[in-house]
Amino acid sequence: MFRFDPELKVYLHREAIDFRVGLNGLAVLVEQVLGMNPFEQALFVFRNKRRDRVKILGWQRNGFWLLMKRLEQDRFIWPDAVAVPTLTVEQLHWLLDGIDLAVVHKHPQRLYSRVA
Repeated sequence: MFRFDPELKVYLHREAIDFRVGLNGLAVLVEQVLGMNPFEQALFVFRNKRRDRVKILGWQRNGFWLLMKRLEQDRFIWPDAVAVPTLTVEQLHWLLDGIDLAVVHKHPQRLYSRVA
């Protein structure tokens, strides 16, 4: 299994897309629908209507790459429209593993000024 760089930003496209769309079409969606720069150091995640496929678009130095995952029986649990469409790389891995992001809660980070 591969892992993405934890420093990358991850952006979700909310609506389902036609999965016949290729690299150029996805880059146009990033630019026109998400209003973002497809050349930035980020991952852009798209899904199909049945939620059994995910495409991830990324830019690296001199070209785009496209990663696709297809589930054989299960469905991806897509975050609802109320949530902010940005994720951490860790949350992206959870999404790809089938974990419902709405029910996952980490302990809050605590900052203390003294030990005793």
